[in-house]
Amino acid sequence: MADQDVRSDVPTDAPEHCPGTKSDTAGKVAACQGCPNQAICSSGVARTPDPGIELVRSRLATVKHKILVLSGKGGVGKTTFTSLLSRGIALSNPDKNVAVLDIDICGPSMPRVFGVLGEQVHQSGSGWSPVYVEDNLALMSIGFLLESPDSAVIWRGPKKNGMIRQFLSDVDWGDLDYLVIDTPPGTSDEHLSAAQYLLGAGLTGAIIVTTPQEVALLDVRKEIDFCRKVNIRVLGVIENMSTFVCPKCKVQSQIFQATTGGASKMAAELGIPFLGSLPLDPQLARSCDEGNNFLTDLPESPASQAFSSILSGVVAACEA
Repeated sequence: MADQDVRSDVPTDAPEHCPGTKSDTAGKVAACQGCPNQAICSSGVARTPDPGIELVRSRLATVKHKILVLSGKGGVGKTTFTSLLSRGIALSNPDKNVAVLDIDICGPSMPRVFGVLGEQVHQSGSGWSPVYVEDNLALMSIGFLLESPDSAVIWRGPKKNGMIRQFLSDVDWGDLDYLVIDTPPGTSDEHLSAAQYLLGAGLTGAIIVTTPQEVALLDVRKEIDFCRKVNIRVLGVIENMSTFVCPKCKVQSQIFQATTGGASKMAAELGIPFLGSLPLDPQLARSCDEGNNFLTDLPESPASQAFSSILSGVVAACEA
């Protein structure tokens, strides 16, 4: 964090360029936008630690690995990869307990992807109970709390921050080996909130998802810069939709041109691991729409085969 060694008034969870709580511009500059403590800082009242940080730390103490799935660009298949990763871990080792948290507040699609659309979240003395997709795979999403799948969530940053804190601290996750967190695109409110709460709870790291073309890589570079500024470890980069797999002849062709070398070259330039490439398979998209498990339905498909090596790389990076 910026100037942490000499600026005692800058909180440890602050974004880069935080002016500090004692500054006349506290809560008023661009770097303060979206920060959950902005109102306190701008009012001049002494900043106290967010009690939610300790609540999250306590609740997630029994979660071994916490993984953020990020991408600066929308439409690159981040949600699809999150579903593959969580299903893959749960399938490869039935003794592992896995959960998915969907913090895409305005576009929660995980309930459909996992085939549990219409399920309800139940509350007990220990908190909200996530919806179980398999015996060792659970899901929590704001989609379970909406009146209808068509209902729009029209919230400002502070309310999003409160919802994310509630998901992390009020859900009865139990003993988990992996908590995989799907995020919206960008580097805004949801990402700052997730970083603030999870860094204090032992965040394992982030996986960055992109597609090969430069228009996606430009935004992904910003996401990697965000991770570095808030001290999130980048576990690696995934290149999704690297080729197109014909559903009939199985021949692969390039749809998105990697004019600058694609994700592998970008990863090498930035000094971060490249975990592999996934082809664009229409059958995978169909499985997500229908809520089916692509890995068990089509284990011999090129996408399933490519994912197998990626899964091994992700698990190895988490254990490192």
